[in-house]
This record gives sequence, C-alpha cells and structure tokens, in this order.
Amino acid sequence: MEFSSADPEPRNFLIPPEFGRSRQILATLAYAGVATVSFIAAHGMIFGGFDILGLLREIAGPLAVLVVLRVVLHRAFRLMLGRWRFVSIHDVLRLALSTTTGTLVFWAAIGLGAVDYNLAIRFLVLEWMLTMLLTAGAWISYRLAYEASQFASDPTRGARLRTVIVGAGEAGILMAREIRRAPTGLNLLGFIDDDPTKIGRHILGQTVLGSTDELDELVERYHIEHVIISIPSARPDELSRMVAICEDIGVDFRVLPGVASVLSGDVSLQQLRKVTIEDLLGRQPVRLDLPELEADLRGGVVLITGAAGSIGSELSRQIAANHPDRLILLDQAESDLFFVEMEIEQAYPELGVRAIVGDVTDAERIEAVISAFRATHVYHAAAYKHVPLMEHNVTEAVRNNVRGTRNVFEAAGRHGVKTCVLVSTDKAVNPSNVMGATKRVCELMMLSAVERFPRTRFTAVRFGNVLGSKGSVVEVFRRQLESGRLTVTHPEITRYFMTIPEAVRLILTASMLPEAAGRIAMLEMGDPTRIVDLARSMIRLSGLEENRDVVLDFTGLRPGEKMHEELVSDRETTESTQNGKIRLIQSLAADAAVEAQVARLLQIAEAGDSEASRRHLFEMTAEPVDEVPVVPVPR
Repeated sequence: MEFSSADPEPRNFLIPPEFGRSRQILATLAYAGVATVSFIAAHGMIFGGFDILGLLREIAGPLAVLVVLRVVLHRAFRLMLGRWRFVSIHDVLRLALSTTTGTLVFWAAIGLGAVDYNLAIRFLVLEWMLTMLLTAGAWISYRLAYEASQFASDPTRGARLRTVIVGAGEAGILMAREIRRAPTGLNLLGFIDDDPTKIGRHILGQTVLGSTDELDELVERYHIEHVIISIPSARPDELSRMVAICEDIGVDFRVLPGVASVLSGDVSLQQLRKVTIEDLLGRQPVRLDLPELEADLRGGVVLITGAAGSIGSELSRQIAANHPDRLILLDQAESDLFFVEMEIEQAYPELGVRAIVGDVTDAERIEAVISAFRATHVYHAAAYKHVPLMEHNVTEAVRNNVRGTRNVFEAAGRHGVKTCVLVSTDKAVNPSNVMGATKRVCELMMLSAVERFPRTRFTAVRFGNVLGSKGSVVEVFRRQLESGRLTVTHPEITRYFMTIPEAVRLILTASMLPEAAGRIAMLEMGDPTRIVDLARSMIRLSGLEENRDVVLDFTGLRPGEKMHEELVSDRETTESTQNGKIRLIQSLAADAAVEAQVARLLQIAEAGDSEASRRHLFEMTAEPVDEVPVVPVPR
C-alpha cells in the first residue's frame, strides 16, 4: 500500500469550509464564552447560589470589563491566530501569560475604582484557574475531536501501513504529531530508540518498543510494514546500518532529512524521502563556513566561466547570496545559462546579473568581458571533464581546457583582476588520461601566471568526483537502472567523492585564504569509495535486487582510466591551513619554458594532430623519475 504526502488537506466536517474565513470571529466568541462561564462559576462557588439571570444583572458591568480584557489580551498574545488542532506547550504558556495579565489588570481596575465591584482575592484566583482549565480543555477537546474525525474520514483506515518511527527525539515526536493530524495511510505503533532510558516509556501515547538492534524481532512481533528513520543528525555509518537492517528484513522505509528542518520546527510527511546515495558515502559532508566572503565580494564584480554547469551554477547561487555588486555568468550553453540567470534574478532582484553567451576559447571575447565589466573576481569552472570522451577528442580537450584557461589567465592578469581561481581535479595528479593531463597543464599555467602577473592572486583547487554533477557516476547509474544493466569497470576501482556544495565552498574558501595564493588547495576527502559499493547501494535503495532485477556488469578499465585516483603526487607535499579542513599542496614549480610549451601544444592541436597533441601533453606533465620519498595525504 502506498501513502501520498502530496494529497490536499482533507475536509474537516467539524468546521465547514465556509467558516474557515471566520476562524478568528469564532475564536473570539469562544474565548468570550469561556470568560463568561468562568466568572459566573467562580462567583457561584465563592458566594453561593447560581441564579444566573439575577447574577447577570448584578455583575453585568464587571463581567463585561473582564470579557473585553480577556479577548483583547488573547489577541495581543496571538491566541486568536492559532489553529486549535496544532496546540502545543507554547500556546499554553501564552495562555497563562494572557490570563494572568488579564486577572492582574482587572484586580488593579477594582482597586483604583475603575470597576465598581467588591471581589475577594480567592474569587480572582478561582476565576483565573477556571479560565485556564476551560480554555485548555476546549483546545484539547477540539484536537481530539478533530483527530477522531480525520480517522473516521480516512479512506485508508482499514488498510493503513503499520508504522514505527526510529528516533524518539524531537524530530520523531514532531513526525508522530504530523501522522496523527491528518490521514496518511499510516498506523503509528510506537517508537524505536537506542537510548536505554527511553525504552518502555510512553511518548504522545506511543510506547518506545525497543532498540534498532531488535528491529527484526519487533517487525515480526508487531507485524511492522513501514519504518520512518527520523534521526536527522545520524552519521552516514549509522544511517547505513539502519538501512541495511531494513533491507535485510524486507521492510519499507523512509528517512527524514536535515537537522535544520527540526531546528526550524518544519517537520512534515512531505519531507520524507528514500535514502539517497549521498547518505551512504561513509563520511559527513564537510561544512566550510564563509563569514568573510561577503566582505571579500562587497563592491566587486564576479565573473564565473562555465556558469551553466553543475559547479558553475552552484557557484553562482552561493556568490549571489553574498551580494557582490555585479555577477557575470558566462557559458556557451545558452539554454542552461538562461535558466541559471532567471533563477538568480528571481532570488536576488537587487543584484546586477548579466548572462554572457561566450566561449572561453575566444580570447577576444574573454578579454572584452573582463575589460568591459571590470571584473575583480574570476572563477574559472569552464572545462571538458568526461575522461572517455576526451580520449577520443584530444585536440578539442586541448583547445577548450588549455587554450580556454590561458585566455582567462592572460585577460585576468592584464586587467589586474584581484582574484582568479582555477577549478582542477584529482585526475591532474600523475595524469593517465587526456582530460587529467590538460588539467595538469592548467595547474602549471597557474603557477607560471603567479610570477608573470603579481597583481592578481591566482589559486587552484583540486578535488575528486562530484556527486550530482552532470555526467557523474551516480547520474550514469540512475540512467542505467532503467535498463536493468548497471556497468562498473572493475570490482576494485575506487574514487574520492564530494558533494556539489562541498566543492563550491572549497573553491570560495580557497579564494580567500591568504596562504593559498599561488598554491593548489584540496579538501580533506576521507577514504576513497569503491564504485561497486555505490552501484550495489543504488540497486538496493531503488528497491531492486542484484541478479534478479538488475545485472551488475564488469566491463574493464576504459582507455586512460586509473584503478585508484590520487590527491597528491609523489613529488608533492601538503601542509595545513588556518582552516582545518583544507590543505595546501606544494607542487613542483612551473618550468620557465611552460608558456612556450603551451604555445607549441596549442599549435599542434590547432593543426588537428591528435596523436602529436597527446604525446606533447604527456611530455609536459610527466613527473621526473628520480627517487623521492612519498608524502601521504594526512587524514
């Protein structure tokens, strides 16, 4: 059975739709009625007698004053705006403040003679208590009646999924409340939590049934059909363990994302999702705070090349959020560029955004853009990145990656751009393929540009595969799952992975680190991940089974492909920075003849000689063969 979180809110027959617009009027009448009943009841209990008509003639004046006080103060304390079916402890606290304030003001009015009535203190205390109890009672009664009405009107009530929530913390409690408020197709049986002090306790009328280690036993005992993992702060290894348990016992599961949702109180069924491959990579995404970025960009003009790509578009979003004076987006993919520009303009209408359709290999175009807009920051993300594709398109890889980068560096240096950042890759380390070799040449050009253009602060960033980017292995696997055949080159092949936000924050952080000037920066990437493990996780998380629904096919390494990527070469060393998550690579100094070598490479590529281009590329990027100690990347 499926449940849908996208269905419209069901009709509540307790309050017809035509009264929804008059909710505040109804609340005003209800609170006035509670105040009236509390006053009369307290008067009768203290002074005796319940001749209501006679009593009303006697106390009409003071009663009217108190009723007005109650209504006005309830409005002032925002009790008129609350939906009674969502009442919480915060509403009760506001009720206590409003009621106490009203009682004190009424007492002061009597003492000052503004209200002509002689009432005992015990009357005021009793009236205060009755007002609190009757109001809270009305709230609770309405909520219980509402939830009962929803249960009665739930068309799925006879076949609801028997559900438990893993995690009896704040997020789990909020999720339980959400399930109880509306038809969901879920029958909540209780909680599961690994805190031994919670096991056996009752929360919102639901029992904490046991720990995750007992999940298989609990599923059998209570016939559980659906598990909600509601632990937003769970580490990837913890989440992976819980997912593995659910998969082993064959129970359906969903996960609640992000602790930020809990902190904001925004936890709902709409947020439940299947576990994604990013959840199970074995490390927490690195959080790089950028408090200085807005100050660094203030008054500046930022140019992003490759702005329509995965990295470039995320760079655009994060930079726009830090309010430069202008943001220039350059790419040759006009349709994707159009949508990125539209997104930024809608989110930041006050920001001067300009989309430029252009090719980084056009030196005159790049020169004109940097000159006309007087760019102060350049983030060069434009590049061809697909390894197998570039093996068969060598001259285009050289033309786009090498010539394009040289054009950007030359124009940035000549016009005194403040900061110029190159986006590189771990495939530039001891390159075995054309794409990696072109990126290593770009790194060498960056090191050379530092000497030639001292006014510009050049930096490069080097990172591994980016999850979610166009053409990434995860994207390829998602497409292949539809065909039932998922290809992996080798069972032992590994890669370093990072998310798009991690990659972009590395770029932005490196652009501001003083010690990163003229250097190559990298992020602490943790341990590499086996591609076959990613493939099998994706099969499981898609609800499929290997060798039954999907065939896992090992195809062998492709041309230029390494078994294991590296973050630094044998002849490079690393050192820490003031940001503990970023390290700087001390690379070999660029050869004095690098510019001449680049010019020769481009000349060969323009002549269309793929084999000669390939030879020259690898001659430029070959490491010396003398023995040097290996410097491992610190973990």
